[in-house]
Amino acid sequence: MEYEMYGEIKAQPESLRRTIESEREHLESIASTFAKFDKIYLIGCGSSISTCYTIRDGVKSISPIDVDVQTGYEFVDHQYLQKDSNVGLIVTSQSGETADTLAALRKAKEYGIMTVSITNMADSSMAKEADESVVTRCGQETAILGTKTYITQLLSLYIIFYNIINTPRSQKILEQLYQLPDVVEELLISTEESSKQIAQENKDVDIFYCMGSGLNFGLAYKLAMTMFMEGALKHACPVYSGEFRHGLIERVEKGETVVFIKSNDDFDCVTDKAINFCNDLGVNTIIFNLEDYYDVDVLLTPFILLIPLEWFIYHLSIFNGEDPGSTRHIGKIRY
Repeated sequence: MEYEMYGEIKAQPESLRRTIESEREHLESIASTFAKFDKIYLIGCGSSISTCYTIRDGVKSISPIDVDVQTGYEFVDHQYLQKDSNVGLIVTSQSGETADTLAALRKAKEYGIMTVSITNMADSSMAKEADESVVTRCGQETAILGTKTYITQLLSLYIIFYNIINTPRSQKILEQLYQLPDVVEELLISTEESSKQIAQENKDVDIFYCMGSGLNFGLAYKLAMTMFMEGALKHACPVYSGEFRHGLIERVEKGETVVFIKSNDDFDCVTDKAINFCNDLGVNTIIFNLEDYYDVDVLLTPFILLIPLEWFIYHLSIFNGEDPGSTRHIGKIRY
């Protein structure tokens, strides 16, 4: 039996192609405008805020651009703003109706801040109210954890920010980014069975710690918060690799499970230390390493590792008798 999420995983290459074709020039134009700002706020929730974490941490490793990531209500309730400040704001939302993200957009507009929305719904409130509206071309998405909307949203942020950076490396990253539809198509075929095997081996695990450093934390956050907990209904916790020695180091032991996300570059040294420590204790370590899947700039790691992780969660859910795209409370209870 194939669940809704299966088709949405498979639809990612075409969603990427359509979004690149329809929005590339628009995103490049936004990059030209936002390059003039002293600071850029990124606002999102759930899977959307994880794309914000990823681009923030990817950008700051090679650029001085000041990027601040916040959830909607944190921005609304706790962010001091001034009129005539030289800042811009980008909101990210699959539906374009997420209440707290929409409230953040409206607050920014009250202060005359330039706003951009990245959504999957052209007729949404965010798309209508933002100064510039980027629409990812994914069609309807049903699975709660976000697949095609997540990857196209992340693509959109990469196009904006790596055009702002505008260095030889950033331009090379953009060249590889535009090849992603074909790469993802290959990965969808080549990674399903190995991820299914990992899922079968770990179907009885109750809690997963998800760890990554640098831009890989954003994907670790998504993996824990929306993929394990919303999709597979498993307890999970995201952890920065550098924070392993503060807390989790006292909790891991034989029988515990830690999922590591690695780019296998010089910045992974703290991740490697955590892996070695866990292996010495006999911890159940699950490692998703870029070099095992594709040869690409390490700053594109989340796009590559997303695919085997999606197959892992999809099959883990099924092994536990769950529909990986369904929800129990989200969207049904006013919160």
